[in-house]
Amino acid sequence: MPDLKTTDGRVLRVGHKGADLIAPGNTPASFDAALAAGVDMIEFDVLPEHRDGTGELYLAHDYNHVAGAPTLADGLAHLASAPFDGLRLDVDLKLPGYEDRVCAALRDAGLAERTLISTMEEASLPRVRAAAPEIRLGWSVPKVRRNYLAHPVTKPLALAAATAARRQIPRRAAAKVRAGEIDAVMSHWALVSPAFARAIQRAGAELYVWTVDELALLRRLEAIPGVTGIISNDPRLFDAD
Repeated sequence: MPDLKTTDGRVLRVGHKGADLIAPGNTPASFDAALAAGVDMIEFDVLPEHRDGTGELYLAHDYNHVAGAPTLADGLAHLASAPFDGLRLDVDLKLPGYEDRVCAALRDAGLAERTLISTMEEASLPRVRAAAPEIRLGWSVPKVRRNYLAHPVTKPLALAAATAARRQIPRRAAAKVRAGEIDAVMSHWALVSPAFARAIQRAGAELYVWTVDELALLRRLEAIPGVTGIISNDPRLFDAD
C-alpha cells in the first residue's frame, strides 16, 4: 500500500468517525456512508469501558457516547468485510492504557497492515510501537478536548496557541520521526500552513488535517504541498463544486 497520497497524486479522503454528518459516527452505518462517499480512509475512535483502560473496548469518542456504542470487535468485523477491502483505517485512541489490546484486535481481524493508529497521548506512542511495529503511528496535535476556536471568548487565545504550535510541533515531530516513534502527524487545520506542511514533510512524516467541514477550507488545504490527507465529517465535500 502506498504511504503517501493516492496514485493520482490527490490527498487522501478521510471520513471522520466514518461520515458523522451523514450517519451517526463510529457506527457501521457511518462506515457504510463513508464508503459510499468514496473515501480512501475511515477514521474512528476507540475508548475503553473504564478510564484505566480495562473493560470492553467501544467505538466512542467520549464517555457521553459509550452507552449503546458498537464494540471494537463488531466494528472491526464490519470493516474486515469484502466491501471495505483495501480501505485504509485510522484508529484514534482517546486514552492511554489499552494500546496492546487494540493492536491485538487489529491483527486478529487481519487489518493491521492497512491501519494507522493515532493519538494525542504521547505516552501511548512507544507502547503502540512496541506492541505492533508493523502498524503506522500518528501523533495528533494539539492536545485538546474541545474546539476552542469555535467560541468567540476563547478564539483569540486559541489562535495565539496555534501560532506557537506551528513553530514548535515540526521540530518535535522531526525528533519523533528520527527516533522511530511516529510516521505521521495528525494536525488541527488551524495549525496547517504551507511552511508547517513543508516542515512536516522534510521531517519524513505524513500530514493529515482534521476536522474540515467547509468546502473553501478543504480546497485551500488540498492545494498545500505536503498534505497527505484531509479528515472530514462529510466526505461528500471532496466531490462538491
